[in-house]
Amino acid sequence: MTLQTIALMFLVTVSVGGVAWVFLYPMLSGEKAAEERFGSVVRAEPVRKVSTRSPQRLRREQLEETLNEIEARGKKANSPSLAVRIGRAGLDWSKRKFITIGAVLGVSVFALTWLAGGGLLAALGLGFAAGGGVPTWILNFLRKRREAKFLEHFPDAVDVIVRGIKAGLPLFDSMKVIVADSPEPIRSEFRAILETQTVGVPLGEACGRLYERIPLAEANFFGIVVAIQQQAGGNLSEALGNLSRVLRDRKKMKEKIKAMSMEAKASASIIGALPPIVMLTVYITSPDYISLLWTHPTGHVLLAVSAAWMTAGILVMKKMINFDF
Repeated sequence: MTLQTIALMFLVTVSVGGVAWVFLYPMLSGEKAAEERFGSVVRAEPVRKVSTRSPQRLRREQLEETLNEIEARGKKANSPSLAVRIGRAGLDWSKRKFITIGAVLGVSVFALTWLAGGGLLAALGLGFAAGGGVPTWILNFLRKRREAKFLEHFPDAVDVIVRGIKAGLPLFDSMKVIVADSPEPIRSEFRAILETQTVGVPLGEACGRLYERIPLAEANFFGIVVAIQQQAGGNLSEALGNLSRVLRDRKKMKEKIKAMSMEAKASASIIGALPPIVMLTVYITSPDYISLLWTHPTGHVLLAVSAAWMTAGILVMKKMINFDF
């Protein structure tokens, strides 16, 4: 073996040993783990800033958060599902039952119109209107009637809560008095609030959900007052007393608007009823003169156009005499 070969082997051995020393020794000896541990101990953690906000600002932020939640709940209440709409009408039907009733009504009207010789197009139109329009109209009618009953007795219910709180009763027990003595639908709505609170939902949030079942501004006012009182504290009896006065003033305003708009409603009713009455009178006095409207194709077109214009006029008058505030 020559000297050159020995020197080359020595250099290779030294190189391999140096590489092993640099990369393998820290892991095998635990030196790297010690360095990481030491670094974790001496690493500077970010200093948590101490809140300098005043209690008034914190309370204001809590109120803003509560109002944002109530506003989001109100937007959700404006696009209800079919089950919610059925509940607002005071019915305990399931969605399947409601759809089944609408389908049966639509098929029945379609069959009767078809058997009476009304034609396929008329039968389809009347069947669709009966199956889809009549159940929806019934739901809206029942909902409005239930909301009117709720508004009639709601200020009295708020007064009961105010008197109970002034007498020393908690808000929960005051609502129990309403459930025991108030008429429907006040009783069922406050029972739903108590049942929601019983399962662990905060009372302020349970009162806020009243607006989802009764989409009225008065119910929303009540939920906002109770939710804010639960968050920020304050004199609840005074706040609810002010709310009761506001509710009664709104009720008086609605009655005043209703009385002032009765003349316009009577005029609209007379104007809307005049064409059918004149048509019936002409048919009784001279049937041959007006029978062309349903015996001649041009008469059919005139009847359809007249019905469309009459419907548009009635809808415009209804929009003009309805006052929302």
